[in-house]
Amino acid sequence: MSQHNGQPDRRVAFVCVQNAGRSQMAAAFAERERDRREAGDRIGIVTGGTRPADRVHDVVVEAMGERDMDLGDRTPREVTPEELGAVDLVVTMGCSASDVCPATWNGENRDWGLDDPHERPIEEVREIRDEIERRVVALFDELLSETASAG
Repeated sequence: MSQHNGQPDRRVAFVCVQNAGRSQMAAAFAERERDRREAGDRIGIVTGGTRPADRVHDVVVEAMGERDMDLGDRTPREVTPEELGAVDLVVTMGCSASDVCPATWNGENRDWGLDDPHERPIEEVREIRDEIERRVVALFDELLSETASAG
């Protein structure tokens, strides 16, 4: 289906400092959208942090569980400059993109400017979650219209 050796047409990285909240939610929604739209061959998804936490924040696991998405078994991981160099779009979550060192990639960077859900009440985390979901859906609309017109 994809024309370059099984590599997706567009690779997106969702990055924040701890990789324990916003970027994990964004990656989970992105995986769901990719499945819903049967775009597995077209969109690649990477997530990571510059200083990863030990585990995904409990309140984030709770908020995503309300959407039937289990992040309890996910482990925050460090994102490497090599990974960032191989993606087309880096989406940072509003946690100082300078920590991620934008000089390490030549692709597009967007900052979503989202509040950190860590130690926030569940009501606020739900709002952040819903905003992330809206942005991921819109991003997939955009990415898939691009790959459709490019092909």
